[in-house]
Amino acid sequence: MRSIVTASAQETESFAQELARLLRPDDILAFFGGLGMGKTTFVRGLARGLGGQDEVSSPTFSLVHEYGTQPKLYHFDMYRVTSLDDLYSTGFFDYLDTGAILAIEWSENIEGALPDQAIQVRFERLDDARRRITVEGDERFC
Repeated sequence: MRSIVTASAQETESFAQELARLLRPDDILAFFGGLGMGKTTFVRGLARGLGGQDEVSSPTFSLVHEYGTQPKLYHFDMYRVTSLDDLYSTGFFDYLDTGAILAIEWSENIEGALPDQAIQVRFERLDDARRRITVEGDERFC
């Protein structure tokens, strides 16, 4: 498990950028944490760390965004997913085992459908500015 306290969006992005160097094709990052916790900011750092662009936004209405990174990064938002039928309708399962990295916001809503090897990234609000980000699920993040 790796844990860090960040005090700004820049620190969150930098941590994610560092973490991106440890990721491999087919990794699944399951994000847990409420609104305004820095999940999309974290994905922006991942995209940069994987050689992608800065244009990262939450896919709340489209459900998934694809970023031109190497390997590809797919960014999901499961906020509006409330059932297994909803999850199937997103096409989520088609993205598994594609060699891409999946970053999934609101994983709380699909926790029972996440693969066992999913890497859990938990966001905890410490105060208005600081967040504790904990990454666990694989020996790479110790």
